[in-house]
Amino acid sequence: MLDIQGTRSFHGHMCPGLAIGIRAAEIALREIGPHSADEEIVAVVETDMCGVDAIQYLTGCTFGKGNLIHLDYGKSAFTFIRRSDGKALRIVMRPDAWGERDPEHTRLFARVRSGEATSAERARFETLHQDRAQQVLDLPEAVLFEVVPVEARIPEPARIHRSLACATCGEIAMETRTRNYGGEVLCLPCFEAAVRRV
Repeated sequence: MLDIQGTRSFHGHMCPGLAIGIRAAEIALREIGPHSADEEIVAVVETDMCGVDAIQYLTGCTFGKGNLIHLDYGKSAFTFIRRSDGKALRIVMRPDAWGERDPEHTRLFARVRSGEATSAERARFETLHQDRAQQVLDLPEAVLFEVVPVEARIPEPARIHRSLACATCGEIAMETRTRNYGGEVLCLPCFEAAVRRV
């Protein structure tokens, strides 16, 4: 049983995007394996939308452990890899999963985002938004996603590198994210600033 309430609390609210991540995590946990004890399961997410929070919370894949990899493709697509045997699957939201867009939801979403919505419009939007999230949670998997086994390159486990102090700002940066400039070690922002000045 998935901890939907915990996922909602972790994200801050329930929304259709979070529901998509919950459903993708549900498939991954069933097909790839249980909550990642450390780095055994790797998630490659092709979006930075709300659903990624569900992936983190439910599968245990996180940026901090190095087993959550973000590819900035803007797609509702998630690949899960089990390191022990290389089993991997890609879960992609079907383009027709939503059906027809609700014009009222779309209009209210724009008003809420612009800050122009009245309190009544906000309340109505919240109701429609919750209904849409529940719709995602209730849809059959085959309607919502295409799930395909894939050959995936298994990422290396997270490595720990030395930390070095930047000669310009004095802040500590991972050695692999520093540059040598004029004989001094610089963090990336200070290196980029130095190069722009030249």
